[in-house]
Amino acid sequence: MSASLYPYQFQPHRVRAEFFRLLPISLFVVAFGAAFGLAAIQKGLSPLESILMSTTVFAGASQFAAVDMWGAEVSVLPMIAVVFAINSRHLLMGASLYPMLRDVSPGKRYGLLLLLTDANWAVSAQEYQSGRRNLEVILGGGLVLWLAWIIGTGLGVYFGGLLQNPRALGLDMVLGCFLLAMALGGKKSPRILVAWLVAGGASLAAWKWLPPNMHVVVGALAGGVIGLFWLEPGAQSREDNLEVRHGD
Repeated sequence: MSASLYPYQFQPHRVRAEFFRLLPISLFVVAFGAAFGLAAIQKGLSPLESILMSTTVFAGASQFAAVDMWGAEVSVLPMIAVVFAINSRHLLMGASLYPMLRDVSPGKRYGLLLLLTDANWAVSAQEYQSGRRNLEVILGGGLVLWLAWIIGTGLGVYFGGLLQNPRALGLDMVLGCFLLAMALGGKKSPRILVAWLVAGGASLAAWKWLPPNMHVVVGALAGGVIGLFWLEPGAQSREDNLEVRHGD
C-alpha cells in the first residue's frame, strides 16, 4: 500500500554517484567551513560548540551571521530573525521540489530536506525541468556537502590560521559560478528568462537599499511571483505524464 502511495524509490547506486558528482564542489565548502571554524573560535565558541553547530545547523551564511552577533549577552530574538531571513529561500526551494517530494513518504521527505543546499537543489531542479526526477542528488550530494562543512569547521577550529580569508583567493565565487552554470544550462523560455531578470533586478535593488542578506530573500520572492502568476502552458499535463526514471 505504501509503495502505491509513495512510488519514488531511491537507488543506492545513484545516491553514490551523486555523492561523487558533487565532491569537487565540496572541496570549496571545506575552505569556507574552515573560515567559519576560525570565526567561531575568535568569537568565543569552544571547538566542540563550533563543530556541533555545523553538524546540526548546516547553514553557512546563517552560521556566519549568528557568530557575528555572538557575544556575552546574545540577543536571541534578533538572531532568530536574521537566521530566518537568510534561510527563508529554503521555503521556495522546498516548494519547487514538491512535485517530486510528494512521491516520498513524509519521514523520508523531511529527512531529505535537512540536506537541501543551493547546489544540490539547483541540480535537481534543472533535471526536473528536463523531465527527469532526481532526488538522489539531494541525498548523496547533500551528504558530501554536509561532511565537507563539518570537516572544514574542524580544520578551521584547529588550523584556522592557514586559511583566514578564502575570499582573497576568490573561493566565494565558486558556488555562485556553479549555480550560474546550472541556470544557463537549464531550460530556456520567455517565462524563465523574465523570472531571472526580475529576480536579479530585485536582488540588486535590495542589496543596495535594504539591510544585509535581504537581497537573497527579495530576489527569490520576486522570481517566485513571476512563476506563480505566469504559468507554463501544459505544465500540469506534463507533470501527470512524468514517470520516475532510474538508472539513467
